[in-house]
Formats: sequence, structure tokens, C-alpha cells
Amino acid sequence: MASVVSAFADNNGNLHSNPVDAVVADLSMILGRVGNDSGLTAGIARILIEKRAEIEAAYADFDAMRIKAGGAS
Repeated sequence: MASVVSAFADNNGNLHSNPVDAVVADLSMILGRVGNDSGLTAGIARILIEKRAEIEAAYADFDAMRIKAGGAS
């Protein structure tokens, strides 16, 4: 008998069993191929998810410094 299941779609419409895998697929697509091994890209994408709070804090610090410096990039 058919049943209802939960799935998470990435931006290409591919289905994943959990949201992390869907976002990893999206980030991997954004990053493109890194190095000689395409698995490296997925690894970097997973690290970006795992370290999200630290990365967002770093960007917040960066934005604050840019504002104090008068918008310099």
C-alpha cells in the first residue's frame, strides 16, 4: 500500500531524506567543483552547515568593521 513520506528537495528538484543533504546539494552546486575530487565540495558544504554559527558571526564582525571603516570592502 502507498504511504506518505517526507522528503526535502534541493534547488534542482532532487529529493533527499533530510534537510541537511538537500542544503549540502545546493551549497555544492553553488561552490562548484573544488579540487580534483568532487567529494571535496560536498565535504566543504557540510562544514559550512556544521560551522554556520561561527561563519555567520565572522560575517557579522566583517560587516561591522566595514561600516566603521566607512563602507570599504
